[in-house]
Amino acid sequence: MNMKVTTSIASFLLMFLASISHPVICSTFGNHTDIHSLLEFKNAVTLDPHQSLIYWNKSTHFCSWEGISCSSKNPPRVTAIDLSNKGLVGQISPSLGNLTFLRTLSLATNRFTGQIPESLGRLRRLRSLYLSNNTLQGIIPSFANCSDLSLMWLDSNELTGELPRDLPPGLEDLSFSFNNLVGTIPPTLGNITALKSFFCVFNGLNGGIPGELAALREMEILDIGSNRLSGGFPEATLNMSALVRLDLDSNRFSGKMPSGIGISLPNLQRLFIGGNFFEGNLPSSLTNASNLVKFDVASNFFTGVVPASIGNLANLTWLNLEMNQLHARSKQDWDFMDSLANCSKLQRLSLAGNQLEGQVPNSLGNFSVQLQSLYLGQNQLSGSFPSGIANLPNLIVLGLDYNRFTGYLPQWLGGQKTLQVLSLTNNNFTGYIPSSLSNLSNLIELYLDSNQFIGNIPSSFGNFQFLRVITTSYNNLHGSLPKEIFGIPTIQQVEFAFNNISGELPTEVGNAKQLMFLHLSSNNLSGDIPNTLGNCENLQEVVLDQNNFGGGIPSSFGKLISLKLLNVSHNMLSGLIPVSLGDLEQLEQLDLAFNNLTGQVPTKGIFKNSTAVQIDGNLGLCGGASELHLPECPIKNSNKSKRRISVLLKVVIPLASMVVLGIVMLLLFIWRGRKKAEPVYLPSSGREFPKVSYKDLARATNGFSTANLIGKGRYSFVYRGQLLQGSNVVAIKVFCLETRGAQKSFIAECNALRNVRHRNLVPILTACSSIDSSGNDFKALVYEFMARGDLHKLLYSTPHDESSDLCYISLAQRLSIVVDVSDAMAYLHHSHQGTIVHCDLKPSNILLDDNMTAHVGDFGLARFRTSASFGNSDSTSSFAINGTIGYVAPECAAGGQVSTAADVYSFGIVLLEIFIRRRPTDDMFKDGLSIANYAEMNIPDKMLHIVDPQLVQELGLSQDDPVTADDAADCLLSVLNIGLCCTKSAPSERMSMQEVTTKLHTIRDSYLRS
Repeated sequence: MNMKVTTSIASFLLMFLASISHPVICSTFGNHTDIHSLLEFKNAVTLDPHQSLIYWNKSTHFCSWEGISCSSKNPPRVTAIDLSNKGLVGQISPSLGNLTFLRTLSLATNRFTGQIPESLGRLRRLRSLYLSNNTLQGIIPSFANCSDLSLMWLDSNELTGELPRDLPPGLEDLSFSFNNLVGTIPPTLGNITALKSFFCVFNGLNGGIPGELAALREMEILDIGSNRLSGGFPEATLNMSALVRLDLDSNRFSGKMPSGIGISLPNLQRLFIGGNFFEGNLPSSLTNASNLVKFDVASNFFTGVVPASIGNLANLTWLNLEMNQLHARSKQDWDFMDSLANCSKLQRLSLAGNQLEGQVPNSLGNFSVQLQSLYLGQNQLSGSFPSGIANLPNLIVLGLDYNRFTGYLPQWLGGQKTLQVLSLTNNNFTGYIPSSLSNLSNLIELYLDSNQFIGNIPSSFGNFQFLRVITTSYNNLHGSLPKEIFGIPTIQQVEFAFNNISGELPTEVGNAKQLMFLHLSSNNLSGDIPNTLGNCENLQEVVLDQNNFGGGIPSSFGKLISLKLLNVSHNMLSGLIPVSLGDLEQLEQLDLAFNNLTGQVPTKGIFKNSTAVQIDGNLGLCGGASELHLPECPIKNSNKSKRRISVLLKVVIPLASMVVLGIVMLLLFIWRGRKKAEPVYLPSSGREFPKVSYKDLARATNGFSTANLIGKGRYSFVYRGQLLQGSNVVAIKVFCLETRGAQKSFIAECNALRNVRHRNLVPILTACSSIDSSGNDFKALVYEFMARGDLHKLLYSTPHDESSDLCYISLAQRLSIVVDVSDAMAYLHHSHQGTIVHCDLKPSNILLDDNMTAHVGDFGLARFRTSASFGNSDSTSSFAINGTIGYVAPECAAGGQVSTAADVYSFGIVLLEIFIRRRPTDDMFKDGLSIANYAEMNIPDKMLHIVDPQLVQELGLSQDDPVTADDAADCLLSVLNIGLCCTKSAPSERMSMQEVTTKLHTIRDSYLRS
């Protein structure tokens, strides 16, 4: 009996122990699985620049490893992995599929390659998957078993294949943008009834929008632009009543827009359908979408009139109807203009490229004072200059080109102080060009060509400080060329052809250091072509034909290293053809025909190509290439001339050298005297605003609230503010004077900006040197606000950054940015009264406005030079490194003297960063590897392996493509080679900024033309 009891007790104890040991065994097994899976993931990472995984080992509990979160239950299990933006390189280990309790996996913004492991599809508890901004390839695996998955971001990779057809039904946020996906949108997407946002821009999708998507009633954002989608307007979207944003732009949709779209989608805030083949009328029901802020239907085939009720869209800021077939003929057709006066927030309106007729209604003057861009060009508008424009004080761009306007330009047009672009090309305007236009102090581009203007070109146009382009060709202008035009520091394009201008080409033309295009054909100009024209080393086109120029062709033309076209035909030029023209490597077309030129035609360079050279009508020419069929030149006895040269060498030249030396010493003495007397002062306040006090700036920034803080640097904080009610937003840079060097930085920036004027420098508005509320010194600078922020933030933004509405910079935009920056740096180095060396060029000091125009800012470390040495005594700076690590030139990092060559090096680094999209301080650049030699090692054969993958995708290239097989690839190669030329180790081997900007302009213009 006792034996039986004992046996029973023993059996019970064994059963009890078994029952309590089972979960312990499971727990041990689970922990072991999690640890093993994480260590396998770590082993698959080949580079960990931030050492984020350094403590991933068994000596510490895995729940304390960086990036790991665990459940609070016992035993703990891995529930989240967040290793985003760690610079990790390698492949994603399939072992992560064993983390059965994982809910969040974030590996975004790293450099993972290879495929997305299929094993991730086993994670039944997974809720959020972030794999954006890597280089993942292959097809998207099935996630059908991840029933809890609500967010999946796979954008900005190199994924291929089709969209998955078995996505989990609980998804709310889905992004596949910027990949290489093809095929159609699967009808099964309509089964995901919880879906709120779907991003799939910049892929290769085709076909239509399945009707099954009508079930997605929770959808708020549908962005499928820049694909190859086709068919009629997607009717399925009309059932998505919660839609806030619908982007169908740049596809192949056709047909009519649904008549009830505004009723079906009452919550729409943004509707972009431009760049398709839509036709028919704009439905009046659009005005029922009363929340609409941006509406863009550009480049379609819409007809009829603009709905008169469009003014009901009270929140509208952007209305783009350009390049359609909309008409307005009768007064009733123009009713929409009266209606638009109700859109009190409207900033941009384009009706260009339609079939609008008659006079512009006076109701234009009732438009929102916030209107900044007005495009009415390429229509059939007539009558006098629209008077309502006088009531639009904040206009930046005004386009009335290619219409039938008549009459005089009003004097009050010069009162539009904010105008930067004025285009009146191809109209019938008459009378004098009003001199009041010279009051447009911010004007950048002025197009007056192809009208019937008479009189002189106003000499007061020399007051423009930012003007880049002025065209008055094909008018009836007379008088002389105003020399003041060539004193504008930013002037790049001067076109006065086909007028009756007389007199000489002023020698002051040589002051236009930025000049690229000079077109003076078919006038009555006479005298010699000034030798100073050779100082304009950025010139690409010189067209002086059909005039009365005499004398010889200036030998200084041999210095025009960027010259592509030279036309001096049909003049009265004489003498020899300068041999130096054959040294111009960029020269593509040379027309010297019908002059009185004599002597031997050169045989090198462009003169080897008989089809590129025109020399007809010069009876005294001989020799040259055989294809020119000219007579041979006679042989002359040269002994006499040799004796004359000998005399020059022995007597004249030494004497001239002594005279020149004396003049130089005299000028140096005078300069030193002036230098001592030159004061350092603040920039003149009040160009845009009156002088401001500390109280004004505190009020403008709400007491320097952190909510208005938009940036900070070594010596300052930058705030967004509004000085006057209703005025434009400004950027206010407040210096931290308690920081050593801040006072010096403030003075340096004031000195740098007090006299410079260039469209690609951040415009300073005013300065403040005062006392704050505590009685302490207070110093601040006020700049124009740049809406796009700095280039660094923009370059590394993602589609889901709330701070940026632009997450991708196209090749054309990047080219324009580097051209803008190079223009600014060339101006600082070569086009100022002295030389300014920036010393701290980097993406965060490059700011972008609404039009993506780049502006260089932050001159707190700038140095000034007026001859061979710098103007301030502290030329080498008191800082250990004069600049920012990663961008500073090697010679400056070692404490050497700053120079323009150091700026060129920084520019080269910035250029490479823009196109490679890697910071020069990236942890992959170590042990002697820099972004410069990284680029050099991979160019040209592996160029497409190192440039930004988004660029490769945009251009439709493959990493296996030959580099020279595509114009875009050639463009990239040319740009990157410039970056390498700028980052040579020896300063003497680097290009000058003049050479850089010339070459970049050529590359950009060639790409845009192609």
